[in-house]
Amino acid sequence: MSVPRVIAGLLVLAGWTGQAIADPSRPAEAPLTRPNVLFIAVDDMRDWVGHLSGHGGKFHTPNIDRLAARGVAFTNAHSASTVCCPSRTAILSGLMPSASGIYNNQQWWKPHMPDLITIPVHFRKHGYEVVGAGKIFHHTAGNNPPCQWHAYHRLVFEDDPWFRGAKQNYPWSKSAPLPPGFPFSGVEGLGHENDWGSLRVAEAECDDARTVDYCIEFLGRQHEKPFFLACGVFRPHLPWYVPKKYFRLYPLENIELPAAAENDLGDVPAEGRALSEARRRDFETIKSADRWKQAVQAYLASISFADAQVGRLLSALDRAGRADDTIVIFWSDHGWHLGEKNHWHKSTLWEEATRVPFIIAAPTVARSGERCASPVSLVDIFPTLNDLCGLQPIASHDGESLVPLLRDPAAQRKRPAVTELNRGQSAVRSRRYRYIRYADGSEELYDHHDDPNEWTNLAGDPKYSAVKAEHARWATTDWAEPAPRKDAYHFDASTFTWTSKKTGKVIRGD
Repeated sequence: MSVPRVIAGLLVLAGWTGQAIADPSRPAEAPLTRPNVLFIAVDDMRDWVGHLSGHGGKFHTPNIDRLAARGVAFTNAHSASTVCCPSRTAILSGLMPSASGIYNNQQWWKPHMPDLITIPVHFRKHGYEVVGAGKIFHHTAGNNPPCQWHAYHRLVFEDDPWFRGAKQNYPWSKSAPLPPGFPFSGVEGLGHENDWGSLRVAEAECDDARTVDYCIEFLGRQHEKPFFLACGVFRPHLPWYVPKKYFRLYPLENIELPAAAENDLGDVPAEGRALSEARRRDFETIKSADRWKQAVQAYLASISFADAQVGRLLSALDRAGRADDTIVIFWSDHGWHLGEKNHWHKSTLWEEATRVPFIIAAPTVARSGERCASPVSLVDIFPTLNDLCGLQPIASHDGESLVPLLRDPAAQRKRPAVTELNRGQSAVRSRRYRYIRYADGSEELYDHHDDPNEWTNLAGDPKYSAVKAEHARWATTDWAEPAPRKDAYHFDASTFTWTSKKTGKVIRGD
């Protein structure tokens, strides 16, 4: 008997009550029962959620924590990359950046890999109704091709020129004058993308609220087939524009600034220092304006706003009576620095940039309210979904199924989590250690048991040579050539086609 049939049969015996659809490994008239999937993505959310106890546990994330109580929360989960496009491409393709060649935000995956089987395409091929909204793949033009979805809700409100024209919501705002009162952060020189504050926009009119409205409406429908619903919440991505009530959750007098060590970068190799220095001007501008606490407050407020949207989704799922036959997966594409390692933003290989909240609630398969401390990667999501839903596995995937950990969160997993950045830089995270190797061969090693802030680089200490060697064998050594940059193509948004400037070949995404 084939693997998909065995898995699907186990799911039926386990009590899934989803809809019957056809399995391509058997005749179409022979139905199998499969679960729905609610696939929730947030953006730039580090490990500052209640169930992970980061930042002293002083968070208001009741809904993300409510989801954690329904399933397994992976407390040592890490992104495949710390840049949006490569991270999301890895999740949705099952391929690490080193395999796909997608290393930065200035590349398109579709014209580079036109036949790539992504999560939405795979679910479509297996009979699912596949719908998306918000930021799933990267949000810029040319991503989220129509061919991936039966329906996709784009956050472009052409019927609301004030909403877009006044730049209330990045990145869908068109070029227009900034609204009166800018900068709302009170910090001159940061620019629109790095601003924060509470604007005169009702919560129901915020971009993420509209995305969730669309998904709530979808959940309330009658469905003849199992569904895969992807909901992308853009916050806490910059700018941190959220309603005032979320700022009030975090009084300034209670804000704790990230811990910092004097000369923290003194034992960091040159490539690491360069990552820290990138976009440091924003951090220095914020500190010079004496607004560091306010910036941290705004980031926390944005997390809580995102949490509220997650809560609306979960409540809609419950109202629809679908909680018992729907897998819910929650993830963030990567973390965020708020001054640690003297860095602002993402795009490093340290803990703050790689560690993310990651939860899987799979009724009758996963235990409820469990924590799993094994290192896992978001590139494991695709093979895990194949396993849970009885879909055909894909041999080329770089990740591996997490179902054994869902069944027994205490089970041992030898494989560490690997994060890649640019072409040639990678980090390896085990239960206890973080190892980093840069393109020039320089290294870092941190012991999280004794040094959770990663302040002391042990890579040069002979006592740790065996530990370093064990981790180094997992570091990426085989790197694909980079995909062409966007400027290698003419992209026609009206037809969703790319034309190679070099060969004239046309690739369709419609």
